Parts: sequence; structure tokens; C-alpha cells
Amino acid sequence: MGKGASNYGKKESADEGSSESYTPWAKETLECEEKYKVDRKNGLSDGEVEKRLKIHGFNELEKHKGQSIFRLILDQFNDTLVRILLVAAVISFVLAWYDGEEGGEMEITAFVEPLVIFLILIVNAIVGVWQESNAERALEALKEIQSEQATVIRSGRKHSGLPAKELVPGDIVELRVGDKVPADMRVMNLISSTLRVEQGSLTGESEAVSKTTKPVPAESDIQGKKCMVFAGTTVVNGNCICLVTDTGMNTELGKVHSQIHEAAQSEEDTPLKKKLNEFGETLTLMIGLICVLVWLINVKYFLTWEYLDGWPTNFKFSFEKCTYYFEIAVALAVAAIPEGLPAVITTCLALGTRKMAQKNALVRKLPSVETLGCTTVICSDKTGTLTTNQMAVAKLVAMGHTESTVRLFNVEGSTFNPLDGKIQEWPAGRMDVNLQTIAKIAALGNDASIERSEKGYVAGGMPTEAALKVLVEKMGLPSGLDSGSSTGDSDLMACSRAWEKIERRIATLEFDRDRKSMGVIVSSNSGKKTLLVKGAAENLLERSSHIQLLDGSVVDLDQRSKSVILDSLNEMSTSALRVLGFAYKDDPSEFRSYNGEEDHPAHNLLLDPTTYSSIESNLTFAGLAGLRDPPRKEVRQAIEDCRAAGIQVMVITGDNKNTAEAICREIGVFGPDEDISSKSITGRQFMEHRDPKSHLAQKGGLLFSRAEPRHKQEIVRLLKDAGEVVAMTGDGVNDAPALKLADIGIAMGIAGTEVAKEASDMVLADDNFSTIVAAVGEGRSIYNNMKAFIRYMISSNIGEVASIFLTAAIGIPECLIPVQLLWVNLVTDGPPATALGFNPPDKYIMKKAPRRSDDSLISAWILFRYMVIGLYVGLATVGVFVIWFTHDSFLGIDLSGDGHSLVTFSQLRNWDQCKSWENFTVSPFQAGDQLFSFESDPCDYFRTGKVKAMTLSLSVLVAIEMFNSLNALSEDESLLTMPPWVNPWLLVAMSISFGLHFLILYVPFLAQVFGIVPLSVNEWLLVLAVALPVILIDEILKFVGRLTMSGQRSSRSSKHKAE
Repeated sequence: MGKGASNYGKKESADEGSSESYTPWAKETLECEEKYKVDRKNGLSDGEVEKRLKIHGFNELEKHKGQSIFRLILDQFNDTLVRILLVAAVISFVLAWYDGEEGGEMEITAFVEPLVIFLILIVNAIVGVWQESNAERALEALKEIQSEQATVIRSGRKHSGLPAKELVPGDIVELRVGDKVPADMRVMNLISSTLRVEQGSLTGESEAVSKTTKPVPAESDIQGKKCMVFAGTTVVNGNCICLVTDTGMNTELGKVHSQIHEAAQSEEDTPLKKKLNEFGETLTLMIGLICVLVWLINVKYFLTWEYLDGWPTNFKFSFEKCTYYFEIAVALAVAAIPEGLPAVITTCLALGTRKMAQKNALVRKLPSVETLGCTTVICSDKTGTLTTNQMAVAKLVAMGHTESTVRLFNVEGSTFNPLDGKIQEWPAGRMDVNLQTIAKIAALGNDASIERSEKGYVAGGMPTEAALKVLVEKMGLPSGLDSGSSTGDSDLMACSRAWEKIERRIATLEFDRDRKSMGVIVSSNSGKKTLLVKGAAENLLERSSHIQLLDGSVVDLDQRSKSVILDSLNEMSTSALRVLGFAYKDDPSEFRSYNGEEDHPAHNLLLDPTTYSSIESNLTFAGLAGLRDPPRKEVRQAIEDCRAAGIQVMVITGDNKNTAEAICREIGVFGPDEDISSKSITGRQFMEHRDPKSHLAQKGGLLFSRAEPRHKQEIVRLLKDAGEVVAMTGDGVNDAPALKLADIGIAMGIAGTEVAKEASDMVLADDNFSTIVAAVGEGRSIYNNMKAFIRYMISSNIGEVASIFLTAAIGIPECLIPVQLLWVNLVTDGPPATALGFNPPDKYIMKKAPRRSDDSLISAWILFRYMVIGLYVGLATVGVFVIWFTHDSFLGIDLSGDGHSLVTFSQLRNWDQCKSWENFTVSPFQAGDQLFSFESDPCDYFRTGKVKAMTLSLSVLVAIEMFNSLNALSEDESLLTMPPWVNPWLLVAMSISFGLHFLILYVPFLAQVFGIVPLSVNEWLLVLAVALPVILIDEILKFVGRLTMSGQRSSRSSKHKAE
């Protein structure tokens, strides 16, 4: 029921006009009038309309109430990593406030950290809300398809321009050429001899459909309901009177609307998002365990007790030390979470979309780039996706020298462009009389035109007739007949216009379903009249008595010549070509003196369609043309590429089975001689299949013909349930629900409807199926690069966690504070991680099977490797901190230049007991332009005085992570075989990160904010000496990994040979 029905109360009953169980397409027109209590001549009364409006509501699509902004914002925090960050930010802010009451220089530093975390969360929420608020545009685009006005008969009067939303079941509506159908309606009677409706966007049919008043079986699918017209479709020929049977959400268009909304509700996270969520949950557990461990190790520092009679008593609790370990917990959270990861992923995906746009794949939703990489099944619509959706003549059959011979010409081209291809073995400029006759009939018995637009060459009128116009242009003109045209757009139909100059049309015998032909009467410049007829070849043969031979001579049509023509007809039909016949009659007796005058006796014959069959009798047969919606030239190679990449192609179309099977064989979905009896079924057969999952599990291509929107959705849903990652392509309204439901919805940019585009994740700017294959390759490359920088960032974070854990476990002063870790994670790590997104793609990326969506982001071996690397990072950052306090030189590097005092490792571990040490003094030391003196409180050496050691730890961390980014160039390859310069962007990014680190070191204000000081040359040598071994360690681990993998491959190979 439409939303507008709220003005009239809720649906009161399902009485008259309800079509929930009633099948008007299976009933005679009079029975439909009785059911809907209406007379087609007078229509409904105003009172009855008002009554039915209360029952059925307005004829408009429902507007689903979307989530509120507040709800959308809350949803953005429904993520494990985000929640950890939020808790860390709140605790950090509270601690900063608590410390701030005491004043001091560190107050600014303490507030930077929570504010930066809050800023990250706000930006993340804004982006998420923006993406989700755009999710329902497909529903708005669907509403634009609805008709706004209708011509309605009510109370015996015709009302033109009535708002279509006021229609109710039982209304009598008149439709004319060009009208958009306002509701689902039963055709009551035809005013013209024929009625044709373009409903391909709803049903997937490649041609306009002829409508009739005759009932069809109740179980007919949507394509089979020939006596029904559907909301949102367009009348392309004829006019009629119809009875409204369904309005609003009960129409076929309304059902599509509901299916799109339903599909939108069941959208799932991308494979990468699922992996990151799993990682976040593991991370939460890890942080919790480490925090508990750190607290257990250090509980003695803030909670003490005495034992009395074996029981603990006299508990003492230090709030100051407890908050210190709270700060360590916050530092652990900040260290463990790769805060820069969302920004780097977004940047990498955005760069990926730019690359894809250059290949004509326009990505509407960023995560789609990554999902493309693991696509396992492409479900493709046929019409307009695998084919051009432009009818084209593929074969032309003309008569030969004798009545028992024919000539076959293959016609190239697949578009409405007359210059697209030529006719093979064509006698250009030497057209015989028979070929001239065919050209004349195709040119003059034709109401279509060809136009050039921004989208290429398009048909004006019926696609079939436009294809014949293109054929006429490819045939050219016989010698002696001049087109008389100048260069330019007018040349598109120059040959047709040349025929029009010598033969003028004076009457038309419109097409109808009974005789299946259309005729025109033309008058030559000499006044000679000729009847030119085109139509279904079998019917024309039945009404023909002669045939025209190559030289123009006419002979009787005997059984032998008829058999030759029927053989050609059957050959073309088995190739799924739509075959049209051409015939003519010279000087039809009734029209010899007719020139179009209304008072001529022959004019009355033209007003009565029942006389057309007798007029079109005793014809002379001239030839045949086989037409089809041809496949795109590049599709066959694209499907071969899919097969090599391990991607299964399924074709789901609304078109008929024979046509679809022929196209699938031609483009390589099926082999030329493959038995496809179990692989090609209709949508209804699939829904009735006893085990649809096993049908979908078959290897190789599959075809579903006569598919309705619900069939497509069910196929996509079952494939997803089976663990497949599904890409669905399409261009029509009927494709929108499945596009929305699929992991990747791919719409056509040129031929696609706005509904399909808005429901999709990606739009093909060139409507080229092969662009999908290129996009999948790009998606795979991007995913590999994303894995590289995710591994890099996670390994870096493991190192940060290790350093904090070791600090807490050993009991030394904090060597890294949260704001420094935040700087490393967000800024310093960002450029190298982003640059890893520019790693060159694997040469054989499209020769490998797609990864499964449940494949591990990080394998057990990779995790072990990065635990080893992380442990080294922790040891190096904590080690350099300890070295500065306890050594005046290391590896021959002099560290005594600043004059700082040395302490023992034991003193460093028990620094909090400093006040109890006797005669403990510390010398002043120089750091940059600052002099640090500790005369008043020597113990402050372990708090304020640790600034130089902390700077060394931070610098080692930055340097190690820069060198570690070189390790991430390849998961297994050595830097000797994949040197750093294969990705020059990474070298640039490392320079930027080092530059940013120098910036905060040597700009005094920034150095104060981050709690660091400048370093000397010798101290930088120490940093490099401690950081560089990370490359050697990972090279050894990679070497071990390569040996292990090589051994596994050899073992599998030997086992395979043995079997």
C-alpha cells in the first residue's frame, strides 16, 4: 500500500479490486469488469474512487523511514577497535584532567593524546554516516520511473492529465504511443491494430513485446503475461484501453522496490572488514590479558598488605601509583591499535578507485575495490551486458539464379552504427535486381531512424526496424542511383532517403499478431504502385505464390524452392536469430489509382485491419534477414580470462531460453558441442528444483533464462550462503534488487537505468564486460598491497606493545608515552603504509584462483615472524633506553658527550625507591640548548631526566619501523630479489617520515609537546646500530619460510605423482 494511504486510514479489507489471489491475466475481459465492478465505457464513479482510495491508498511507492542521524552515529561506534580507542581516550582525558590540577609542563602533552583520539573517532563517524545516508538512493531513483499523469475514464468522461497517484484498482485508463504505464493493468481492448510495450528494463527482454486482450494461463511468468501492461514500462506502438488491477506497492515495480529495500537490510560487511573485526576482537583479548599481566607484575607497587595469622591484613593502597598503571593500560591500548590503519585503508582504496576509473570502472563504494579481489562468481545479465542491446542483422539470404538456389551473406557489426562492419562478399555498386528489392522493402517498409548521440548511435523507433535501416546503409545503392547527400550526420541514412526519393509511401498496413507482418504501399515517380511487405518468414511464405530470382525474373513458388527457403530459415532459427521475410506485389488491383485520398474506395479497406491478410496475398517472395541482439566483441576473451582466474560465470536473463543458449555458446560460457541440459534452466525451474544448491555447485558456466527479480535474488542469496563472493551485473530495473544483495553490484553506465546505478557498488562507464575482469585484477592487486601494509602496521604495533610490556615487567621508567605512540601510529607509519599500496602487481595475478573470503589475513607463520620482529622492536626500544642510563659507550659509539650520569641496572629497575638511597647525586647534562639540573631533587633524573633516553627509544622505534617497511615489500621475497627501488614511492615515504620525525625533534615547541630533545650525531649512530638488524632478522625468517614452502610443494608434488 502506498504511503499516501495514511491519509485514508489503514487497509480496511481485501474485497473488490484486490488482486492478491485474483489472476486477471487468466480471465476474459468481461469477467475482469465484473470482478472490479466497473464498466469500461463509463469507468468508476467519483464516490467509488474515494471509497477505493481508503482501501488501497495512493498509487505511489512507499517511502521507507531511514535510520535517524543519531542512530547512524551510534552505529559507527559498533566496532571493537573504535570502542577500545574510545575507552582509551576517556581514561586518558580523565587522567590528563587529574594531572592537570597539579599544573606543570606535561599538561599540554597529556591533553594532546585524548583530543587526537577523539578527532580520529569523529572523522571516522562522519565518513561512516555519509556513506550510509547515501545507501537508499536506489529507491528514490525507482520512484522517478513512475508515471506522473494518466488519461482516465470516470463517470463517463475522459480526464486527461489526472495525477497517476490517484489511480485505484478498477480505473479505466487509455494508453497511447509514448505513454509511461502508470499502474499494472489488464488490456481490455486495442484501439489500434497492434500494441507494443518496451518492458525490457523490468523483465530483461531484448525486444518490445506485443500485447493482446486474450487471457493466458494463470501460472504464466511476468514475460508470459501478454495481456498485462506493467507500471514504469513504455508504450512504443499503438493505443488501447486498460483496466487497473494493482497500484502502488502491489505492482511489479512495487515488488522490485520492496526487494531493493529488503536487500539493503541484509547488506554484509566486506571480507576485509570481517577480518579486521576478528582482528579487533583478538586485539581486545590480547590487550586485556597484557593489562592484567602488567597489573599482576606491578600490584606490589600500589597495593601492599601484611600477614597476621596467615591472613592478609592492613591493606595500603596508593592512588597515585594506581593511576600510573592506568596510564600504562592506556599506553598499551594506544600501542596495540593501529590508529592510522583506517586512514591508510581509505587512502589505498581511493587510489584504487582512481586506477579503476582510468579503466572505465567507476567505484561508488570504496570497500567494493577490495571485495572485487576475492570475487568467485560473476552473475551476469545477458541483454545489454554480454550483448549490445542493439538489434543487428547477422545474415541476409537472397534468391539465386534458379528457384532452387539461395545466396547467403554474413553481415558484420553489432551496433546501430552503419559503419560498424560490412557485408562479406558483397557486390558493392553491382547490386542485382533481387538485392535492390530487399533494400527497397527494408528502407521503405520501416518507421525507424538512426541517430548519433553522446552515448553513440541510437535507434529512433523499434530496434528491429532500426537494424534494417542499418542493413540498407551497409548494402549501399545500385549504380545509377545517387544518394544526393552531403557529408555530415545526414549521411547516416543516405541510402534510405535515396530510396524514398524514387518511391513515395502512400499507405501503411500496420503490424498485427495474427498475420505477423507489416506492409506499405508505395508509388513510384511514374505512378506505379507496389505493395512492400516484411514480417515473420513462415507467414509470408504461406501468402506468397511466386519468388523473385537474382536477375529480377519472377517464377512460381513450388515445393522445391519453398523447401530451400525453409532450410535457410531453420538454419538461422537454430542459431537463435529472429528471421524476417521480404515480399512484394506489383500493381495491387485495389490500389492502382489510389494516391492517399480519403474518399477513394480503397481507403476504406485500409481502415479495416481484417482486410490486410487478403491484400497481402499472392505475394512474390524476395529474401530473408536474420537479426539478433549480438554479443559484445570483447566478451569472449573476458570470459576466458575469468576461467583462467578461477571465476565462474553465470548468465541470468529474462530473455527466452533458445536465444540465451545460442549467445552463451557463442561467447564461450558453454562449449560449442557441450551438453547443457543440466546447466540451462528457466528461473521457474530453478525455484522448483529439488536441490537448488547442488545445481549452483556445478562447475563451469550456468544459464538461467526467463528469470524474474525474485529468481535473481534467490540465486545470489544461495551463492552467498555457500560462501561464494558474488558480483552481479545488470542494467535494468529488474536487476536492482540482486545488485543490492550481491557482494558487488555492477551496473552499466550507458544502457543502465538510474535505479540499477544507484543500487550498484560499481558502474561500468563503457558497458564493457571485459572491464569487470580488469577491475577484478586491480582489486586483487590492491588487496595484496593492503595485506602488505596491514602486516607492516600490525607488526609495528606488536613491537610497541612489547616495548611497553617489557618496560612494565622490568620495572624501569616509562620509555614511551601515549602521545608519542599516537604520533608514530598516525603520522610516522602512515606514509610508508600508504606507499606499500603502490607495490607493483603480481605478473600472474589473474592466473591464480581467487582467495576465499574466509582466508586468514595473517597466517600462523607470518604471525610468528612478526612476533619475533615485535619482540626485537620491544628489546631495541627498551634496550636503548637502558643503554643510555647504564653505559657511556656502546659498540664503540661514545655516549658520554652530554655529561649525563650513569646508574646501575638495579638502580634503574628500582627507581621508585630512589629517595631511600644514601648519597645519590646526579650531574647536570646538556640536551640541545637545554641544560637539565637535578640539585634540588636527584630522583627527578628518572622522571624529567629520562627525556634523552625516551627520545632515543622513540627514534629507534621510528627507524626500525621504516626499515621494517622494506621487509613488507614482499611477504616472502628477499630484498636482494625485490630491492627497495621496485617501489620508489616507498623510498619517498620513508624520507617523509624521517623528515617528520626530525621536525618534532628540532622544532622546540613540538619537542616540548612530545616530550623529546634533539640528538647528537653519535646518538643517531646508536639509533641506526640498534635499528638496522631488523632487516637481517626478517631476511633470515623469510629464507626459512621459503625453504619450508618449497619442501611442502615438493611433498605435494611427490604425493600427486604417487597417486
